[in-house]
Amino acid sequence: MGEDVVIHGHRVRRRSWDAAFTAHPEEVARLRRAVGIHLTTWGLNDQVDTVQLCVSELVSNIVTHVGAGTPASLALSTDGERLRVEVYDPDSRALPTLVDAEADAEGGRGMALVAALADRWGVQVYDDHKVTWCEFAVGASTASAAPDGEPSVERADALLGVYATLKPPACSYDRESGRVRRRVEEESVIDMVTDLLHRLRAHGGDVDRVLDCAQSRLEGAGLPLSP
Repeated sequence: MGEDVVIHGHRVRRRSWDAAFTAHPEEVARLRRAVGIHLTTWGLNDQVDTVQLCVSELVSNIVTHVGAGTPASLALSTDGERLRVEVYDPDSRALPTLVDAEADAEGGRGMALVAALADRWGVQVYDDHKVTWCEFAVGASTASAAPDGEPSVERADALLGVYATLKPPACSYDRESGRVRRRVEEESVIDMVTDLLHRLRAHGGDVDRVLDCAQSRLEGAGLPLSP
């Protein structure tokens, strides 16, 4: 869904998507994949890892504090300047709270992690439900143009977006910067290249020749591989 709006002189498309779900741990992976697909389609590739991590925390928060099996829903929307994530659940009493957890803790991060990753977050309480939300700045030009405008970069972004929905990377959280590390993107590229090379070898291809050709093309484009 979408409609054209004008923000600071830029015509952008307001986009939205929502999905109902039942709060179970296994739903987290499905919702992460769906979020990755929609953000990639909207041209917000650089937000995928961060937003997926926040969605994981918000949904897990319902499972833990409201109860497994709770009917809930997730909504994404963007107006070209901000991306908003909303999670609806029927319990207006169990309110999310911030917990100061260690960076390497398996649990207990909850809303503290969401608060660190998002630009803003909050809770809206109604008589029969509540909405836990968070927002991210995306910029008017982010949703309409691919980085650098290079065809090879655009193709790689699209491929990485699809690949991430098949094999989401393990997110690495940097407590100091409050952002998912660049390492997440690097690991995704490594995984994708490795899988492609495994497939090539399984079908009788020459992996060494392909790697040599790829290095030659990078060097021809002025991007030599580090020794």
